Amino acid sequence: MLDRTGFKRKRFEDLLTEMEERARNAWGETVNTSPRTPLGVLLRIFAWFLSILWSTVEDVYNSAYVNTATGASLDRLGPNAGITRDTEQYASGFVTFTGTPGYIIPAETQVRTETDVYFETAESAQIGQSGTVRVAIDALEPGLSGNVAAGTITVIVNPNADLVSVINEEAVTGGRSKETDDEFRTRYTQSIAGGGGGTSESILGAVLGVSGVRAATVINNRSINTDADGRPPKSYQVYALGGDEQEIVEAIFSRAPAGIETYGDIEKTVKDLSGEDQTVFFSRADEVQIQVQVDVTRNSSYPANGDELIRNEIIRYIGGEYGGAYYNGLTMGADVIYTRLISAVYSVEGVEDVQVLAGAGGNLEAANVEIARYQVAQTSEDLVEVSSHV
Repeated sequence: MLDRTGFKRKRFEDLLTEMEERARNAWGETVNTSPRTPLGVLLRIFAWFLSILWSTVEDVYNSAYVNTATGASLDRLGPNAGITRDTEQYASGFVTFTGTPGYIIPAETQVRTETDVYFETAESAQIGQSGTVRVAIDALEPGLSGNVAAGTITVIVNPNADLVSVINEEAVTGGRSKETDDEFRTRYTQSIAGGGGGTSESILGAVLGVSGVRAATVINNRSINTDADGRPPKSYQVYALGGDEQEIVEAIFSRAPAGIETYGDIEKTVKDLSGEDQTVFFSRADEVQIQVQVDVTRNSSYPANGDELIRNEIIRYIGGEYGGAYYNGLTMGADVIYTRLISAVYSVEGVEDVQVLAGAGGNLEAANVEIARYQVAQTSEDLVEVSSHV
């Protein structure tokens, strides 16, 4: 039923009890509604179908609220905060070909890693007199599989006498899986401040609304002096993790207060309403790679894949890649709380006792890991070490 306290679904047992009571009112207290009687069977069949209807009505009710909506219903709430769900994205980067000077490498030339992750060139390119040329590439498949380390793309799929070798001197990044419901809800909450303009909250909301941006923050220097980090007087600096650079500066400019200077190490140009070029600065967030060591004392109820479950819970909390999915985890500037790591471990059944060490750069302690405002904590499967014993 729906009243001032909200919606409460009637379950099978509730419906059956009401129907049995109604039967007794209609045919007397001695009517037999047990499961083996024809009437009892009919009542249970109708109660079962009605319980499905009530469940559907509850889903419809919940679809109106961001905390309970799921799937497509949650997607439809995104425009209320000016955002849409991030779809799968293709990793991109650059490779350097070595070959015959003057040879033109066709667009869509395929290269791959030794582990069969395939990429293709985004455009044609001519090898220079030095015998090398740098070419942009895109992953053939969307998702995290396209994010590969530097020096791993070494195979030319279709050998060519004019192409001697290929290598990516930098990591290929940008690939991600489709944003999960939990990730989308987090970004929705952070983007609510996107309305209005001229405030740090509105600028932050606009930046978080850019597709691919996983975290952001705005740091102001309200004094009349240059601050310790080099920000000029009366300026602000936006830090963003992920997202296209041009789209980010356009979002910043759309909410920027008049006459207030932006600051950062990335410089881009946008056009104002009069068609004039305006320069906007921002910076990329500093990703802090968090290492975690977990030593678990287990009991007989500890599942066979308990170590993996613990690793998954820790990565979900901090943020990072696990099992082909990417979890936003902590927001920018949020410390890694030691007791939250312990709670993540104890969420797995069968844990009797646990010792946890966490840190960055090899300095692991049984303490919180402090993160600066312009930093964001991240981790991955290879950085979370879990061991268990009886």
